[in-house]
Amino acid sequence: MAASLATPRISALPAERFFRTSLSLLILSSILTLVSTGKLDIVTIIVAPLAALLKGYRWWHGRPAELSSRAATWSVLAYLVFFPVDVVFLSRSLVGNSANPPLYAALVAAVHFLIYVTLIRFYSAVSDRDATFLTMLSFAGILAAAVLTVDTTFLIFFFTYLLFGVATFAGMELRRGAVGAVVPALTAQPERDRKLTRALSLAALSVALGAIALGIVLFFFFPRFNAGYLGRTSFSPSLMTGFSENVELGQIGEIKKNSEVVMRVQTGRPIGYDRLRWRGIALTTFDGRRWTTLDHRPRELRPREDGWIDTADQPQKTEAPAPGILFTIFLEPLATDAIFVPGKVIKLQGNFTGEGGNSFAAMRRSYIFRDFTGTLLNPFHNYSAIRYAGFSRLTPLNASKLRAAPTDYSPDVVETYLQLPAQLDPRIPELAKQITRNAKTPFDKALMIESYLRDRFTYTLTLTGQPGDDPLAHFLFETHAGHCEYFASAMTIMLRTIGVPSREVNGFLPGEYNDLGGDYIVRASDAHSWVEVYFPGNEWQVFDPTPAAPENSASIITRLGQYADWLEITWSEWVVGYDFAHQLVLAQNVQQTSRNWSETARHWFAQKQRAAKRWMKSWQYEHGAAGFLLPLTLVVLLVALRFNLIPALLRRLRLFLQLRSARSARNNPQLASRLYAELLRTMARRGLMRFESQTPFEFAATVHAPNLVSPVREFTQIYAHARFGGAPCDTTRLRLLLDQIRLVLRSR
Repeated sequence: MAASLATPRISALPAERFFRTSLSLLILSSILTLVSTGKLDIVTIIVAPLAALLKGYRWWHGRPAELSSRAATWSVLAYLVFFPVDVVFLSRSLVGNSANPPLYAALVAAVHFLIYVTLIRFYSAVSDRDATFLTMLSFAGILAAAVLTVDTTFLIFFFTYLLFGVATFAGMELRRGAVGAVVPALTAQPERDRKLTRALSLAALSVALGAIALGIVLFFFFPRFNAGYLGRTSFSPSLMTGFSENVELGQIGEIKKNSEVVMRVQTGRPIGYDRLRWRGIALTTFDGRRWTTLDHRPRELRPREDGWIDTADQPQKTEAPAPGILFTIFLEPLATDAIFVPGKVIKLQGNFTGEGGNSFAAMRRSYIFRDFTGTLLNPFHNYSAIRYAGFSRLTPLNASKLRAAPTDYSPDVVETYLQLPAQLDPRIPELAKQITRNAKTPFDKALMIESYLRDRFTYTLTLTGQPGDDPLAHFLFETHAGHCEYFASAMTIMLRTIGVPSREVNGFLPGEYNDLGGDYIVRASDAHSWVEVYFPGNEWQVFDPTPAAPENSASIITRLGQYADWLEITWSEWVVGYDFAHQLVLAQNVQQTSRNWSETARHWFAQKQRAAKRWMKSWQYEHGAAGFLLPLTLVVLLVALRFNLIPALLRRLRLFLQLRSARSARNNPQLASRLYAELLRTMARRGLMRFESQTPFEFAATVHAPNLVSPVREFTQIYAHARFGGAPCDTTRLRLLLDQIRLVLRSR
């Protein structure tokens, strides 16, 4: 017969409380894991944990089930009628910007249903079968959370869930063992209950930590397989927008108000390059409000045999190689196909399909597009997080070469990069001519316009006034303040009006460098627009007319955020992206580390051995008369080992310390057993042996020496009462009797 959760047996009360607490925390941790994914609505995030806490509180105080089995069943059936409404309307309204709204809405609705069923079952649980079903529902919640997120917060909540799961099943087994037991009713003993709770908690913690350690070992040493169908599916409720093929003035300013991490770029060291940018999309056509690229004319780039994709044209023979950097980018899901890279990228390697992990075979199946503006595009979209590596050149700004660049532009360059909107305020060309009236080369003109905008205008995320039909003129002649895309657009259009080919580029600023992980943390607030100017023979050069934004001062919160980000990038690299290639790297690192450690240990021991030899020679030279002490010490040590003197000395020392401990420890019955064992050893050395078949009182009856009979029998009586009768151990009397017995035996 199953035990009841509503009316526990008195004899199982401590285990019952432990079980109820563990199961309540198990359900709460499962719900909090789902909440921590950030993919649920605000009502579920608040109501579900509070409902679990309320039920756990009532259950701890022995309150009966709030719902009957019949009411719980009808509640679940009623929600099944509501479920299609949740899928079509409620959950769908939360996932409008996701990569796959129907699939994601169905998943969120299923999570709502799972949480609802868990709480209904929790409020109606009355038997062990209900408890078992609740553990299964909580585990289903953990699986759903694993689908919704791969963040490090999931790892923390999963370990917590594992701990409570072990505790729950331990408590359940204890309750099962108490069913049908015929025992007298136990009186309440708080100290006994606390000891049981501590023992169960320690056992659960030990098993959970062992499972975690074993799981980590198995994870890193067993081969990884493909993620399957869901490996490419993104369940992010919203994709960060703004870097599409059409960018409107003011759009990036809204993105910069978001502090969400967009990508992490591992470089291993800070890059000392003042024009470092993470280049995304180059835009060529401006209609007065919006930038577009009408015809990308993409070219497919396939990987080589080694998995690398060549992304750059053949460099000119006269061009000196610029400093290069190796980088690895962890890109979060974005509503753009752009592949972000620093400087002039030479080659890339990565699984842009998002399928099959980061295996070498998946990289060889991947390919990308490159359009005529140098923009790299992912034909498989960036709807899920991707990881790719690359090598780029950071070309320095050579003023002498750029001033000497010719101005005979090709017809394609003139048609594309000197395009102007049909309705352009005539004051804009006049302003451009006025600014560059003393400039003789396109390079000097670009520098003057860049300096003019950077020095005389203000950067702000809060625009004032109504821009009207011509936001660019409103920025240049009225507000003199705006977002980065206003500065970039103004410089690009003014350069075009004076015949200098240019284009606007959208991407990201370098972001915050984290020395812990050797990576740049790039947030949505680092979104940026700048200008690229064309110089024949020198390709495109970066100019940035936007004034620098004020830097935030470093604080302890910033440092903690860097630690959290280091953990995040380590999690992404060595857990989410862990594959056979990472296993090879790990094996090589372990082999190299073990070799270094063994060599270091051998060197350390050899050094200490030489130092010890020198010390011994010096000591013998200075203390020649005491040279006989070493062999004498060895003889004494051998004699002590032969007659088992060292264990006896340690045993005496341990007993001495125990006898001088606190009174509560001296009353311990186990101390009486140690004193009785000492009595037996003392008498055995004098030929009074106790046989295994004899009880303590039978052995005491065999002692007939006049001065030993009384102390031995009194000693045996005190020992027996303390060891088997539960009486306090009178260690003071036992010590006196033991000393008296030793004295008598020595006199004999």
